[in-house]
Amino acid sequence: MKVLITGGCGFIGANFIHYLLRKRPSFKIINFDLLTYSGNPENLKSVEKHPGYRFVRGDIADKKTVSAIFSERIDAVVNFAAESHVDRSIEDADPFLRTNVIGSQNLMEEARRRKIDRFIHISTDEVYGSIAGRKKFGEDHPMAPSSPYSASKAAADLIARAYFKTYRLPIIITRSSNNYGPYQFPEKFIPLMVTNAFQGKPLPIYGDGLYVRDWLYVEDNCEAILKVLEEGKEGEVYNIGGGCERKNIDVAKKILKITGRDESLLKHVADRPGHDRRYAIDFSKIIKETGWEPAVKFEEGLKRTIAWYRQNETWWRRIISGDYLVARREAYRRFKD
Repeated sequence: MKVLITGGCGFIGANFIHYLLRKRPSFKIINFDLLTYSGNPENLKSVEKHPGYRFVRGDIADKKTVSAIFSERIDAVVNFAAESHVDRSIEDADPFLRTNVIGSQNLMEEARRRKIDRFIHISTDEVYGSIAGRKKFGEDHPMAPSSPYSASKAAADLIARAYFKTYRLPIIITRSSNNYGPYQFPEKFIPLMVTNAFQGKPLPIYGDGLYVRDWLYVEDNCEAILKVLEEGKEGEVYNIGGGCERKNIDVAKKILKITGRDESLLKHVADRPGHDRRYAIDFSKIIKETGWEPAVKFEEGLKRTIAWYRQNETWWRRIISGDYLVARREAYRRFKD
């Protein structure tokens, strides 16, 4: 099988490529990524010479580039490409609409024209919005996004549904809870807390810190996506959760304990606009239909993640340096010109 993976140099995409090369060595993978600030080719340096792997730099929001990559026979598409940081979407929503909506539609249209056998669209539990009490969102719950980021992902989900209903594009949507693990860009919550703890810097906690997220170890998500790719039903949505709900403040405290730092490093900061209080999804559907279940408990996954960042200090220190972002922006400008 030849699989086009978009956004493969990002956090989940890179982990999925590593996972796929291990579990399905006969697959051929094309990694199509624009390499914006968070798409890091170093995430895949160890496999760049693998005979089953090829990297192509390109923009899913550019129709000509998308058409070109589909000129060779592709069996399946897994679309990870997305702008995904809520805070950045609040500051400037334009890149989120361009990539997450227009880019996703470009891929779906080209996949329709080329009669692709399978299209997996990677979404998020954030499209559902916040939920109170002990309730959980099922796949059929109405979407109620709160940020420009989650709104752009919800829009793409609706387009995906329309492409299945209207054109019978064999598309499946996955909506996972908060992922964590190796290669996650250090601006996200867990790697930010971990790298700040390593450096003895304050750990910024939005508001009262009682916001709840369901944490999913990234390799568990990769296994679930592969299950959906091979066994999922066309036109369906699958929630993928970790079954590990935790308050942000408790996660930060756990990180401080594991890294040997004092809780005096906790620093409450002004809350962000539209901050959802709790995410929680019912993922019994994927368990029932494919047999997949999350294998990594949160405490174990967190220890693995902290150990990875400790062992890969050069990787994250270079990323958090100002020189890294300046160099990436310049490389991106040259590529676009």
